[in-house]
Amino acid sequence: MIPLVHDFDGETVLVFGGGTVGARKARRFAREARVVVVSPTFADADFGESEFVRAAPGPDDVPSWLDAADPALVVAATDDAALNAAIERAATERGLLVNRADRSGGRGRGSVVVPATVDDGPVGVAVTTGGTSPAVSRYLRRELESVVDGAGAVATVVGELRAALKHRGVEPDRRRAAIRAVAESEAVWTAAREGDGEAVRGAAERVLADALGDDGDDA
Repeated sequence: MIPLVHDFDGETVLVFGGGTVGARKARRFAREARVVVVSPTFADADFGESEFVRAAPGPDDVPSWLDAADPALVVAATDDAALNAAIERAATERGLLVNRADRSGGRGRGSVVVPATVDDGPVGVAVTTGGTSPAVSRYLRRELESVVDGAGAVATVVGELRAALKHRGVEPDRRRAAIRAVAESEAVWTAAREGDGEAVRGAAERVLADALGDDGDDA
């Protein structure tokens, strides 16, 4: 499987299953998409900003639910293997992305795995074992939290500086070397992890000036 990043803004994710697994899936996608959860019962869990439909569709009912919701992604998270199989089959027939929560290992066309993620916007790091070992993914996610801490602030500042250098017409090789120096600077990362936005920018600008040998003539 090859990891991809998908923008779910404005899209609908249809989740079948109101248990703890369905709640986890719903919570994950509700950060960005409209999420509709279909189940006869709902666990006492955090579903995020999801919509609830209390119903108990059978395998033969699944196609009409997909047609009505027109989702970008369908999640099969019920405790009924036959129903999950029907959900997967109907989604595949319609060319929809489908995540079957009760299956690991080999997956069919259109099937997706939801990775464990560490987010520090706009930076996101995803870890996946292809669905074979969620416990390993969760462990690695915890380990990466300290690594990613502050990455969002660094990425934001580096992106702004990169755009400014392009606007100034700094030659590409020189620009890339300078931006790399900022992105790898211990001083910049220390400031980011201390949560001081102005310090991040100040450190980044100093590193950039040193890397360019900048005396202001390019401004």
